[in-house]
Amino acid sequence: MKQMMELNLNAKDAGDWIYRGEGAANIILSYSGSTSDFVGKVLRVQKVKRNGTNYEEVPSDLSVHEGLFWNEDCDLLSAPTREIAEHLYVQHVMSPRLGSNHVDAGVRVLVSRDFLEAVAKNVFSQRPSWRVTDADVNTQCDYALLISDHSVFPQALRDEEFSISVEIKPKCGFLPCSNYILEEHTMKRCMTRFKLHQTFKLKHKKLSRYDPLDMFSGSKERILKSIKDLFSTPQNNFRVFLNGSLVFGCLGGGKYRTNVRYDRALEDALKFVIQADDGMRTTCFLELVSEAVFRSGLLDRLLQVQKLDVFDIEGAIHAYYDVVSQPCVVCRELGEESDRYTSLHTIPLDESLKIVKEYLIAATAKDLSLMISFRTREKEDPKSAYNVILHESIGQSFDYKVSFIDLDMKPLGKMMHYYELDQKIVRCCMKMMKNEISANVEEKTSYQDKSIVVEDDYPTRELAGNLTHLYHLLLLLFLFSFLTS
Repeated sequence: MKQMMELNLNAKDAGDWIYRGEGAANIILSYSGSTSDFVGKVLRVQKVKRNGTNYEEVPSDLSVHEGLFWNEDCDLLSAPTREIAEHLYVQHVMSPRLGSNHVDAGVRVLVSRDFLEAVAKNVFSQRPSWRVTDADVNTQCDYALLISDHSVFPQALRDEEFSISVEIKPKCGFLPCSNYILEEHTMKRCMTRFKLHQTFKLKHKKLSRYDPLDMFSGSKERILKSIKDLFSTPQNNFRVFLNGSLVFGCLGGGKYRTNVRYDRALEDALKFVIQADDGMRTTCFLELVSEAVFRSGLLDRLLQVQKLDVFDIEGAIHAYYDVVSQPCVVCRELGEESDRYTSLHTIPLDESLKIVKEYLIAATAKDLSLMISFRTREKEDPKSAYNVILHESIGQSFDYKVSFIDLDMKPLGKMMHYYELDQKIVRCCMKMMKNEISANVEEKTSYQDKSIVVEDDYPTRELAGNLTHLYHLLLLLFLFSFLTS
């Protein structure tokens, strides 16, 4: 694969690139022009964070410690910029693990400052306001990444062809079992990170019914349930495109809730692809997506990469401080409880490097997206180069393809941020459960006689110990019922 295309994008080309969406690090533009090199492609343009009214300084290259991680896969440390290192990371670290047939690392194309400034101006009104406040196009970057547009098929079967695609964020598909998770954080072993994070976000948006354990279960019924749950509360985790244009979901990570108007718009858009009665096309589409997820088997491969996180952040953070040769801040804060982490601080450096490296790779796998695209097949169409699904209830066949996107390299310097976020989520869930249980107990005891005479305090002390264990059990049971209701 070529590392750099001999193409230049200047201000006059900016009008051909349309806002598709954005994540934390990049803005995605789709191509509407006629230049063959760009047809069927999207452009990933780097963003730069704002800091108040100014822009944050972004390190131009990898740190020495980051370079140590990736030398076994490829010499990322020799990359002249962080952006080139991230491109190599997708090629040499993530693609072999997820399958090169399902990952397009893309190629770099030269872009002028005038082009980037024009793009920033053109997309400004389409971006969510909070994204605009948070970051802008990095006009100092001299290239962008050109990637296949996975929402369309590169070669059409007929003159007028429609394709429908869905972008899904499957999230982390397993429950951690690390011995380094504190006892009071047992809830992490019982519920997925996504479910716990939903509680943390409760005051901002509607809770999602989606459970990643359903998506990764390998069961057709549970996979279909997970797809329906994502559809009912898509947030930023479920988006649908018709010929590359968004028809359901939100742009740029904003809030999105289903309602009759949005559901009707999707049902109408699906008529170009799915030959079913009005009112049934969305149901057929969700069944189609579920079948593609099940047949592809790619979630099994993704899960294995996610499970490289063996130690959980509560363990990996200690290895991180040994890697960067700094006193462990977490141990200092934990006090006597830090004794359980002594073994992590006595292992050889190469083992610490492996723990942190695999945690960061797993973090990429937990945060990526899956793009599944469909187009109709007719009996007279030539033999397909893609996998084919027959939807039996409507007797219609579809080509489909599945790709992984958004394989961003996670910065080593954000390890403490990941740890602090994890702790905030756990504390928030614990506080919410305690408040709810206390309210329920207070409500029940308010009707009882509170004048109790204790003749012997031994039974009381014994009961107190038992109640402590019961209390933690009730916390977990309450959270489970709350998140699954």
